[in-house]
Amino acid sequence: MSTGTHAAAEPGFPADFVARCLDDALAHGARTYGITGLQGTGKSTLAAQVAALASDHGLAVAVLSVDDVYLDHDARAALARDVHPLLATRGPPGTHDVGLACRTLDALRAGEPTVLPRFDKLGDRRLPEPAWPHAGAVDLVLFEGWFLGTPAEPDAALDEPVNDLERNEDPDGRWRRWCNDALARDYPALWRRIDRLLFLQGPGFDIVPRWRWQQEQALQARHPRRKAMTREQVERFVQFFERTSRRAMRTLPGIADRTVRLDADRNPP
Repeated sequence: MSTGTHAAAEPGFPADFVARCLDDALAHGARTYGITGLQGTGKSTLAAQVAALASDHGLAVAVLSVDDVYLDHDARAALARDVHPLLATRGPPGTHDVGLACRTLDALRAGEPTVLPRFDKLGDRRLPEPAWPHAGAVDLVLFEGWFLGTPAEPDAALDEPVNDLERNEDPDGRWRRWCNDALARDYPALWRRIDRLLFLQGPGFDIVPRWRWQQEQALQARHPRRKAMTREQVERFVQFFERTSRRAMRTLPGIADRTVRLDADRNPP
């Protein structure tokens, strides 16, 4: 059985690579197997493929994404009002309900029946709880997200902006310091709930806008009546993630249990 897999933009990874990922999780006795990589890498695609393969082998699987536990629109609006306007945008550290993620993973790891949070990205709101899928006892939890395991930056690294967004809309560094403080304070407890972490390492951050635009087009195709982001909006959106993404690229090869390099077309070796 597979619970709550996510559709994604990419066509899928080769079957032998998917099998190696499942073998990696099972060989190390992982109850929670983390899949991380920059935006557009194919994390949700891989999680869905691994879940399907595990189901074919008779295993009960649940899939959870860090995107499923975004703070709701209203909570982020309050942060934008009280802390910094950039916090209205979902995604960076500090815009997730980390406690909800921890409670969900704990229940799944304990084999307790639970519900899996889900977020409507086009509506920019968490789905109401009655719409969340139910999960019973599972053998494996696949937890995916773009910055799983990433540590906070040293304070001095925050002095200089990394892009136009920071330069023009966060000139005093207040937003990026708030996000970095949240990453240092709140997220390590979540990272500790991951038994084994796979890092899908793309060629570099410069490819992220193209990958993220492909995802947005696929999302729009699946929901043609909903308004998705334009290419210009995607270019701006990815700048919210650039700082932590670059931090992830520098640090995760030494933190993740397994690192797989992908080429520009997301092909693994």
